[in-house]
Amino acid sequence: MGGIRQKKNEKELKDFVSWFEIPAIDFNQAVVFYNQIFDIELTQQTNEVNKMAFFPVKSGIGGAIICGPGSIPSDKGPLIYLNGGKDLNTVLSRVKSSGGQIVMSKTLIGQEEGYFAIFIDCQGNKLALHSKD
Repeated sequence: MGGIRQKKNEKELKDFVSWFEIPAIDFNQAVVFYNQIFDIELTQQTNEVNKMAFFPVKSGIGGAIICGPGSIPSDKGPLIYLNGGKDLNTVLSRVKSSGGQIVMSKTLIGQEEGYFAIFIDCQGNKLALHSKD
């Protein structure tokens, strides 16, 4: 990985990701899947075009499950790393029983960087988990 040069007057961004959306065809199934693997309660909102379920965040980057026109699950394209908490095996251990599939089990990146794992959710989206331990 090479360094990225900044333009002279360009300000550094705090984060390069500001929001994420995970597409779903079966909205209710997707909401149950993420509620189960993270042991959370997503907040749902529906309008005439889309259904959305928001991941609970107090600060930092947020995201949602989205169901509607153009929201097509896929195992191709960008890979989003979700926070696996203190030990991503806790979340990963719930993936299969919630209707998902583990593609890569917990793998060490490096002592400083921590661990990652890759899974396919119940809708067919490929995502990753990251944790320090």
